[in-house]
Amino acid sequence: MTTRTSSPPAPAISVRQLSVHYDGVVALDNVGFTLERGQVCGLIGVNGSGKSTLFKSLMGLVAPQRGTVTLFDRAHAAARKEKLVAYVPQSEDVDWNFPVSVGDVVLMGRYAHMGPARRASRADRSAVDHALDRVGLADLRHRQIGELSGGQKKRTFVARGIAQDAQLLLLDEPFAGVDKASEATLVTLLRELKEEGRTVLVSTHDLAGIPQLCDRAILLHHSILAEGIPAAVLTHENLARAFGTAGSAAVVPASERQGA
Repeated sequence: MTTRTSSPPAPAISVRQLSVHYDGVVALDNVGFTLERGQVCGLIGVNGSGKSTLFKSLMGLVAPQRGTVTLFDRAHAAARKEKLVAYVPQSEDVDWNFPVSVGDVVLMGRYAHMGPARRASRADRSAVDHALDRVGLADLRHRQIGELSGGQKKRTFVARGIAQDAQLLLLDEPFAGVDKASEATLVTLLRELKEEGRTVLVSTHDLAGIPQLCDRAILLHHSILAEGIPAAVLTHENLARAFGTAGSAAVVPASERQGA
């Protein structure tokens, strides 16, 4: 009698030999990595290193010259259609003057669960209420999105992903321009989502906060310079390659802090 063994679940993200060029300028060059489910991964690099291009490639918003992207063993278009992935872009990529409320933005995450008429059911509204409560914005649900602070805007888009029940969240610089209270709220929330089995890829310049937030880290400068647990990635040598001498002193790796 043979015993069947179940195959391990497909990784949340699988990128192979990904290269993206803009007008002859290399944004990403032969990038490849996998991110298993239920992990928080920090994406690190200077401005212009290709972080936003990588996020847009994962969402299928830019066409690569070479390589493949799969999310949960699906093409990115299929993963988006099934609402498995949610994207929180940089602030400058959003029209904050658009006349839409915080609650309406979060409700957009429920569209895939609605019928063709896009009428919100009781379950949809309950999901929105739950998501707004989790990010601490229930009292601002009727506020126009552009009237919020930077941290509140980021939390609104994370709430949309929660309401959507997305299993993969892509956050492009969610801590840029936010106050410390909002940053702490986001960090706690992302760790909670990880404990629920969701996967998070987050780009950040807060190198010192990565060991607390992330299980893994990727150091990117058009290609991947280092990948692994934060203590192995955030070494002075690696950071000097990515940021120069000043960057190498910006953070003390967790392995070194423990003996301090």
